[in-house]
This record gives sequence, C-alpha cells and structure tokens, in this order.
Amino acid sequence: MRLIVLRTGNAAPEVAARRGEFFSWIRREVGDAWSGEWHEHDVRTDHPLPHAGEASAFIITGSSSSVTERAPWMLRTEALIRDIADAKTPLFGICFGHQIVAQALGGAVAKNPRGREIGTVEVQVHHHDPRDPILEHVGERFHANHTHVDSVIQLPPNARRLASTALEENSAYSIGSHIKCVQFHPEFDGEVMRGYISARAHLIHAEGGDSTSMLARAVDAPGSASLLRNFVRHVVARPLVTL
Repeated sequence: MRLIVLRTGNAAPEVAARRGEFFSWIRREVGDAWSGEWHEHDVRTDHPLPHAGEASAFIITGSSSSVTERAPWMLRTEALIRDIADAKTPLFGICFGHQIVAQALGGAVAKNPRGREIGTVEVQVHHHDPRDPILEHVGERFHANHTHVDSVIQLPPNARRLASTALEENSAYSIGSHIKCVQFHPEFDGEVMRGYISARAHLIHAEGGDSTSMLARAVDAPGSASLLRNFVRHVVARPLVTL
C-alpha cells in the first residue's frame, strides 16, 4: 500500500523557489517512519480522486485557499474525506487540511476572530486519558510553526481537542483512532517559517503586527514534527482500536 498526500495548495512562491513544495517537506519530516510508497494527488484538478481504500493513509496539505469559498474541488474533497472516515482509513490534516476535515465531518470553519496566527508559537497540550498516541514523547507545551487566518470554530461531533494556542482554541484534534488534524505546519522548519513571515510581512504590518520580532523568534519546531511521525508510526503502521 501507499501513503497518499492530497495536495490542496502551493507553497508561497518565494519559499517554493528555494525549498520546493509541501510534499517534499512532509516526506522529509516523516523520514524512516514510513518505508512504503508515496503518492501525491492534486485535488484541485479534474483527475478522478483516489478511493478511500487505495491507501494505507492520507495526508491533506495546507493551502492559501479558504474552506469557506466552497469551491467545487473542495466539495469533492469533502466527499472523499467522509468516505475515508467511513472506511476508517488513517487521515492526517494540516492547516487547511485540518479545517476541511472539520468542515466535511460536521464542524464549522470561519475567519479567526482573534486574528492571523503566524510564526513559531507555543502550543498547550490538553489532558486526556488515555493520551493520544500522536503526542508520544511530546511535552505539555511545545512549539509549532503556523500561518493561517481561518479557524475551526466548531469541532465535529465526537472530536477530541488535543491542543490550543493563545489565538487558536482548536490547534489539534482527533476523531477516534484514525483521524488526526493540526492547525499548525509540522512540515515547516525555521527557514520555511521565516520565508512565510517575509512573504506576508506587508499583511502583518497592515494588521498591526511586528514581522521583525516574528522573524527573530522563528525556529525549527521538532516537537511539532514529531506529531506527524507519531501518526505514521502509531496510527498508520499499527492501527489502533477506536478510542
């Protein structure tokens, strides 16, 4: 079987010119946790979508698009997400992926009333018993790289909130044992994060933010990246019973 990355957007052009696209960053951070095949499918095209049973797992990337646009390709992707959920195929959503999974499964997405969240930000883990396996070896607080304006303002039914930040109540959530979603970017290293801050500096300034201080604080976030690897190790390679 293979791990399929569902591409929903492009990296910021200024960053992509130096570092490539989301797919290569995701593969880098997963590393040797996955020894099977990889495949990328751009869901924005007219090519037929993969079936829920075609993969060992799916990962949905970030995007500069907004789930609230309700574009035809988004609606098709939401239907696939519901099929994946019904099939209990492991699924990991990143940023836009986190949001579209929530929207597809009965949650709600809107512009974050607390404003843009961008840069290396501290994430607070929520306590659950048992602790979610994607949080293995992750402390009660860790740093993650973010860039988003929209937010999951209502979690889907049966979802468990796993983490929050000062600006984002639903920074990570799970649904059962097979769906894990994060608002941040576990595939962003410090260089990529600094590239995004520079690319968005004019917006940050227009909104009253300080891109210079954000750049100074932007660093690698290995704690965040471990959630992606833990998903592959513990949910994909060793599927769990429903929590």
